[in-house]
Amino acid sequence: MSEHPVVDLRSDTVTRPTPAMRRAMAEAAVGDDVHGEDPTVNRLQERAAEIFGKEAALFVPSGTMGNTIALKLHTRHGEEVICEARSHVYNYELAMMAWFAGCLARPVPAEDGILRWRDIEPHIRPLSAHWARTGLISLENTHNMAGGRVTPKEVMDEICDKAHERGLKVHLDGARIFNAAACLGLSVRELCAKVDTVMFCLSKGLGAPVGSMLVGPAELIAQARLYRKRLGGAMRQVGVLAAPGLIALEEMPKRLHEDHAHARLLAEGLAKIPGIRIDPAKVETNILIVDVSGTGLAAEEVSRRLQARGVLAGAVSPTEIRMVTHLDVDRAGCLRAVEAMAEVAADALETKHLLGVTPA
Repeated sequence: MSEHPVVDLRSDTVTRPTPAMRRAMAEAAVGDDVHGEDPTVNRLQERAAEIFGKEAALFVPSGTMGNTIALKLHTRHGEEVICEARSHVYNYELAMMAWFAGCLARPVPAEDGILRWRDIEPHIRPLSAHWARTGLISLENTHNMAGGRVTPKEVMDEICDKAHERGLKVHLDGARIFNAAACLGLSVRELCAKVDTVMFCLSKGLGAPVGSMLVGPAELIAQARLYRKRLGGAMRQVGVLAAPGLIALEEMPKRLHEDHAHARLLAEGLAKIPGIRIDPAKVETNILIVDVSGTGLAAEEVSRRLQARGVLAGAVSPTEIRMVTHLDVDRAGCLRAVEAMAEVAADALETKHLLGVTPA
């Protein structure tokens, strides 16, 4: 397999800018964004707000910064943020809700990562002399560590309606919200109509080299600009980064169905391999969480053996690896990844057999 290019399934963040993005970067009109004078950034922010049906938007360097700012906007120090137990804001953002927003996470486990109002309601806490008040509900759609699972519109709408009745706001970590919309056959405007703020990434499924967006009410986005500066995210002639972001926003959602089809192809092939467990019916978008425990190898070791065969995939637990399809992985690459996994699993199971270990 060494004659083939490496198949990089570690994340959809590994994509390279398209030729059109590189041209746009070279030709971008720029200005000082701290003064609001970069025309390309301004256009990107205007289009993001229009597409999501929100009043305003802010370009930020990363999804973590966008989420951090949103949590800060909606809460006061000492409050709790309800989120799913495997959510990105809780597990993978360096505890920024505590470090910067001064809040405590209230993680709630949910089947397939999809929080529903019945999961959330028992954990809502009013002001008390004994516990922290609930300040915010944070959702994630698609859910990364649940394997790219999609929260349906009616589920999100019910959470928003019930939260608003309680005087609570709802933030959406929509890093891959365009994947969710493509899966459901909806626009992001429809899907996010009732959430108060949304963060989405330009640098994941949409393929831009850098950047995320925070969208919401104009008053909050104005405050968000100040928090962005506090976090070191104030930028100058950043139109060179906003230009590929505009292409990502306008053009790349149209092709996400290809990534979803490749992920299903990958899942179907992996499911046939002895020692590998994944349910293809649960693969809705571009993320696969693959249980490799049946091989008898730790996930890190499976990852190393795949790398030796030209396939990159990261361990996310002692027994699981994650694979993510994207614009730089085609059908042939997915089939090569299945072939590599089959070789790794077969070698491992043969070793177990020779050692007299009964396969799981």
